[in-house]
Amino acid sequence: MAYQAEVVVDEKAILGEGPHWDGHVLYWVDIINKKLHRYDPEQDINETFQLDQYIGAVIPAENGQLVVGLQNGIHLFDLQTKGLTLINDPERDLPQNRFNDGKCDRSGRLYIGTMDVHAAKGKGSLYRLDLKGHLKKIISPVTISNGLAWSPDEKYMYYIDTPTGEVSTFHYDKQTGDVTFKETAVRIPKDTGAPDGMTIDQEGMIWVAHYGGSRVTRWNPHNGKQLDEVHVPAPNVTSCTFGGKDLDELYITTARQGLSEENLANAPHSGGLFKVKTKEKGFVGQAYRGEI
Repeated sequence: MAYQAEVVVDEKAILGEGPHWDGHVLYWVDIINKKLHRYDPEQDINETFQLDQYIGAVIPAENGQLVVGLQNGIHLFDLQTKGLTLINDPERDLPQNRFNDGKCDRSGRLYIGTMDVHAAKGKGSLYRLDLKGHLKKIISPVTISNGLAWSPDEKYMYYIDTPTGEVSTFHYDKQTGDVTFKETAVRIPKDTGAPDGMTIDQEGMIWVAHYGGSRVTRWNPHNGKQLDEVHVPAPNVTSCTFGGKDLDELYITTARQGLSEENLANAPHSGGLFKVKTKEKGFVGQAYRGEI
């Protein structure tokens, strides 16, 4: 069956991205407008924090602060003081790069990637910030480091470098956090947009956002077959994650970037945060558990 998503926050973000459900609220970002959002569905309130750099990802840390991937490195953000503390900036020699999508594995290690602001080919990398606070480059080169997910049995990591049009499967060592390429899991048909952000459900099936495709699709990563899809009334679908008290609500971010006036007239909620109730359930987003 195909699902239909509905808008819950009509934010009109230029580049909405990076949804993270912490069990109570949904964090998400508008990369280009340099905004961090915290949406409380119980109160139906979307709180906004203005930053001064592009923000690609937001992940809670165990100390109550947030880890944010900005244009100039990985930082801690204090919600009370609005202060930023630098953790690491591995690409200070690449001023045209910024951090993009990031998530933590079940052990609490952070995986976060970079890209050139103009998406120049092969300028980005995927990094891992371990529990001791050490940063290591683990996949390089990539062009637009994007979706991440880990299989429920922790044997595999799934990863998207958007221009490849594919979801890759990596062998994943849960003890060390190291990965080695295994195979292509899914090839996204070109006429359905480009793969962007991603999440995984409790059955181990992946959900992929289609930038330029007005949808999120559900796939079996073991045989590459599509299982379902969510129709989204916005062309540029950027990412998704499960949330809600029963983890059966799929939150979906979208973008207005690159859309014409005609596009926006036909899809006025582009850039909004959408939601759909699903038969499947996902996982609570993992916090960063490392030393900071």
